[in-house]
Amino acid sequence: MPNNPQTKAPNDMDIHVGSRIRLRRAIMGVSQVTLAKGLGVSFQQVQKYEQGHNRVGSSRLQAIADNLCVPVAWFFEEGPGAPSRAQGSKVGPEGETARFLGSAEGLALNCAFVRIPDPKLRTKIVYLVEALANEAVE
Repeated sequence: MPNNPQTKAPNDMDIHVGSRIRLRRAIMGVSQVTLAKGLGVSFQQVQKYEQGHNRVGSSRLQAIADNLCVPVAWFFEEGPGAPSRAQGSKVGPEGETARFLGSAEGLALNCAFVRIPDPKLRTKIVYLVEALANEAVE
């Protein structure tokens, strides 16, 4: 019998739920330390949840949802196995948007963009980004 030590890899759903925790926490401007205090855990534990390294139990997920003012179901939206709204595609545009906003770059870009007070300047920035994206595809 071969010796196959099993390495404990994060589950796709654990990673998704963790990224949604990180996204919501960042949107609300809540630090890992503040969320951890609200949950009665260490900030390192919150990091492990967000990275999907540790699974979040149901009662802890309910506490996270309460602290971040969302229903528990919010953490599962657009997750692995969720029905796609785009026909013939596993990841619809909503999933791509959520994944982008969950990234460090997406969150930083979004937070900086909403601080620009001039709507005309924001529109010009959108045109610039679209032009750069089209150039990258060509």
